[in-house]
Amino acid sequence: MAIPESGPFPQPPSMAGEIQAFQTATRDLIGVALRSLEAAGDGVSLPQVRMLLALGDLGCVSCSVVAKELGLGASSVTRLADRLVRSGHVVRGADPQHRSVVTLELSSDGRALIGRVLRWREQELARILARLDPALRAATAQGLTVLHQVVGEDYAADLHGPVPL
Repeated sequence: MAIPESGPFPQPPSMAGEIQAFQTATRDLIGVALRSLEAAGDGVSLPQVRMLLALGDLGCVSCSVVAKELGLGASSVTRLADRLVRSGHVVRGADPQHRSVVTLELSSDGRALIGRVLRWREQELARILARLDPALRAATAQGLTVLHQVVGEDYAADLHGPVPL
């Protein structure tokens, strides 16, 4: 999906507060996602977590598949993979049918790290949401579900790979 044209979009003045509320919620949710990286420890960066998430989805694949999935160049994937292999989160191998093809896959430490990130995020969202009145929480969840339906599943599909935020 292409990015919509930039420029002024006419909006009723009554929407200004609603738009600001969504801007604030976006910032808050991004904050939760970024804090989940800190909480997981291991000093992994956002690009490294993106690669780990991609490998979690893809399994054992060639570096070129990872590069395509993340929308990165081969050298960027190689540098990320080198760091993740050194830290013990990724295992490098070779395709048995094509020895020159380098493969990457999550190690058990890599799977554990991604599990910690996602579990922390889930627990943090539960902690935050528990502070809302149950009726408001349910209405907010319903509103977000409808928003996702309006935006569409494919809205972020061309952003290359998992977007951990």
